[in-house]
Amino acid sequence: MTEVQLERDGLRYRADLADPLSIAIPLDFDGAQPNHFGAPRAHAAPLTAGRWVGEVLAGGSVNCATLSLVPHCNGTHTECVGHMTEDRVALNDVLRGGLHLTRLITVTPVHASQTGETVDPSALPEEWVVTAEALAAALDRWPGQSTAVVIRTLPNDASKLNRHYDGAAPAPYLTEEAAKRLVVDGVVHVVTDLPSLDRAHDGGRLIAHRTFWGLDRSSRRATDARRGHCTITELAWIAPTIRDGWYLLDLQIPAFITDASPCRPLLYPLRPHD
Repeated sequence: MTEVQLERDGLRYRADLADPLSIAIPLDFDGAQPNHFGAPRAHAAPLTAGRWVGEVLAGGSVNCATLSLVPHCNGTHTECVGHMTEDRVALNDVLRGGLHLTRLITVTPVHASQTGETVDPSALPEEWVVTAEALAAALDRWPGQSTAVVIRTLPNDASKLNRHYDGAAPAPYLTEEAAKRLVVDGVVHVVTDLPSLDRAHDGGRLIAHRTFWGLDRSSRRATDARRGHCTITELAWIAPTIRDGWYLLDLQIPAFITDASPCRPLLYPLRPHD
């Protein structure tokens, strides 16, 4: 056991760093995989050099593949404010690593017609949204401050591992007030099983993203972002066996110089110290 101990609200907790829970979707380059926004599927092909092939099954000495993927659309990924700005901001510079105190919550989306909160102007009455009311009720079950929040949406089944999110609003998305609630709570890193915080086709408004990063509606400059240190992780998979509650979160990313990259979020359950 590799154990860390910490104190929160006067109580002591421990976490076993040798026993993480992954909430990433394993990306199978040769099989079923999730997809958003009609992007090409992630693909792997053997590297070739003349008569040499990087595949043992094809007679090569080693396996050496070329990988092609769209991080924003092909699986669990983390993005930074550079996703929306003319400035080339690299996630690798924003997310330096470390463990983040986290609350995992589960929410039930409602139809757009069932809330008085601000939904996308193009929303149809039957579209699903995650409201600030739902977030508040779930967060209030775990009172306190956390720098990260993991949001699981219901229904929650294994089809999320390879679901294709096609159409204008193929999945729930956050109301403007829901995004503001995360900001008010001081959330720096939000992780969700949704393909996007915003409606898939929203005319480029991306209100939830802009609200979370503190970008005005028309701004395209990273220097205007009041919360440019924050990150958004989408297309996570939080299995039903993982309970709501307090965790430590490790957002593991490769050192890519890009606005978004594949991510393997790991959760470490916090348990009361004996």
